[in-house]
Amino acid sequence: MRALTWHGKRDVRVETVPDPRIEKPDDIVVRVTSTGICGSDLHLYELFGPYLDVGDILGHEAMGVVEEIGPEVTELSRGDRVVIPFNVSCRDCFMCDQGLHSQCETTQVRERGMGASLFGYTKLYGQVPGGQAQLLRVPFGNKLPIKVPDGPPDDRYVYLSDVLPTAWQAVEYADIPQGGTVTVLGLGPIGDMATRIAQHRGARTVIGVDLVPERLSRASAHGVTCLDARRGDEVAEAVRELTEGRGTDAVIDAVGMEAHGAPFAKAAQWMTTLLPDAVAQPLMEHAGIDRLTALHTGIELVRRGGTLSLSGVYGGAASPMPLLTMFDKQIQVRMGQANVWRWVKDILPLLTDEDPLGVDSFKTHAMSLEEGPKAYAMFQAKEDGMVKTLLKP
Repeated sequence: MRALTWHGKRDVRVETVPDPRIEKPDDIVVRVTSTGICGSDLHLYELFGPYLDVGDILGHEAMGVVEEIGPEVTELSRGDRVVIPFNVSCRDCFMCDQGLHSQCETTQVRERGMGASLFGYTKLYGQVPGGQAQLLRVPFGNKLPIKVPDGPPDDRYVYLSDVLPTAWQAVEYADIPQGGTVTVLGLGPIGDMATRIAQHRGARTVIGVDLVPERLSRASAHGVTCLDARRGDEVAEAVRELTEGRGTDAVIDAVGMEAHGAPFAKAAQWMTTLLPDAVAQPLMEHAGIDRLTALHTGIELVRRGGTLSLSGVYGGAASPMPLLTMFDKQIQVRMGQANVWRWVKDILPLLTDEDPLGVDSFKTHAMSLEEGPKAYAMFQAKEDGMVKTLLKP
């Protein structure tokens, strides 16, 4: 089959690799019909090389048609249409029963001290082959796949793999009061969708902050009050003006560790990518720092007693935090990988003909799998208004 594979920093390639096969009795193999490029894939493209091997298959946002089933699979048949959650969860263990599928005890990467395995996401998360490929082996075939109806285009359902549950959890964790206010930092795929979900769930004022004009225009068209991050200190002043001087009830950080405006941390991150894996891994795990511009901005913009919800990925073990300010402002902080299955029942009723979240028109680009390397380069450079790309194997 053809698959998009990692070969080094800013070097991904589409090449021919062996087809996946049934390895356990409850496995399935899915013929992928759509697969997304996620903002967190760019962390692999840029920073996480020490945890990748040449030839690793990337991607964790896939849907398709069941091609093969193991002998113990009873809930699916060949030809069924399914979406694959990005976290590999059994849905039967203690953590899954708590709705914490990203902490699944069956697939935790214990040798790394990490949570549940993820498709297409480094040795830290199990080094499971990803979904930017023609075929994908999926474990827990009776529990993990989300079966969806035939008929509507893939665009209606593919975001159940990551974008929708991640944005939904970001809003849930933000705990925005009914008729309250929220600032969303970063208007990439997750931030953009989070603004829509916040509006749908009753937020009175939704403020979006980004520095890419196309992203600001896109969110503004959906009724978001948009602020250009390039205005610097004026952003905080504008947020206070919109909230009687307090700041918003909640802030959602949908940017994460590669925020703009932190040159020293950026230099440290880039230097780490140049080191041998044996040196870089312990350095990242014990002394790594993130670019914290967005996180510190969120702490500034949230009102006293408000909530900071982190959906952007952070990986620094030694990132400095302004605990004095956080304690004094009595900020609540919630974060973590999305627990996909926890939110499926909330989201599925919204994937209707009325399309209240605008999923049918959410993508900005559709490209072939063979164009994957070009799509990664465009997304990393924020070219051509790219916010969300679906690859078609």
